[in-house]
Amino acid sequence: MYKYFKYLSYIICHKWFVFVECCKLGIVWRGIVHDLSKFRPSEFFPYVNYFYGKNKDENAFDKAWNYHQKKNKHHHQYWVLREDSGTVKVIEMPSKYWKEMVADWIGAGKAQGNPDTKKWYLENRGKMILGKDTRLWIEAALNLDLNDVE
Repeated sequence: MYKYFKYLSYIICHKWFVFVECCKLGIVWRGIVHDLSKFRPSEFFPYVNYFYGKNKDENAFDKAWNYHQKKNKHHHQYWVLREDSGTVKVIEMPSKYWKEMVADWIGAGKAQGNPDTKKWYLENRGKMILGKDTRLWIEAALNLDLNDVE
């Protein structure tokens, strides 16, 4: 039972930090509805077992994580279209979602005790398929010097 409360505590902490950041960015509603799908059994239980359980079910977690990305528009993966031909297209994110995405990164970092979002982004930016406008906004919001970026 402890693992369920531990994960619930993490979600609430994360949501609080994201809410605060969303308020700073003028998207209060996005902060309120952020990650509500994590409370659904289809996400909650696989996440609990993966992060806090003794027997990690990677397949169940992967399904839950994929569902979460496809259900929540603040994830950059939501905006990537893999066509039947194998071509990958990126669809530009509306600004409210890229703002929520950055708030999510900041909130996750704070909730996990690693609040250096700029460092995290620089380590992970090459793995992200982002639209040009989205990337420009993110890098400006994080106050990145172009010399910091390869």
